[in-house]
Amino acid sequence: MEEQLVDITEKALDQIAVIYSAETREENVGLRLGVVGGGCSGLSYKIDFDSKKEKDHVLTFNGVNVFIDLKSAIYLKGITLDFKDGLTGKGFVFVNPNASNTCGCGESFSV
Repeated sequence: MEEQLVDITEKALDQIAVIYSAETREENVGLRLGVVGGGCSGLSYKIDFDSKKEKDHVLTFNGVNVFIDLKSAIYLKGITLDFKDGLTGKGFVFVNPNASNTCGCGESFSV
């Protein structure tokens, strides 16, 4: 069995479903996870709703399609997407065991 590229917690999946139902009514749209250049540590995470592009990795979690482009997959392999809603902040959190350095806000990293 092939190793899962990324993991998404139940809490994050629940929040994704809430946002998806409130923000989009389009068919064939899923969650896009990506990495872009920038941020204080060199690379930043990107999360958005988008349609599938050619050559995307397509993962499915509880009926939610997740799209990851080939370039981002190199940096996202092994990450877990979680959702935190505590006193210290609310939002999606990328837990990346491959990151050698992360910034204080947790939105950028380097490998």
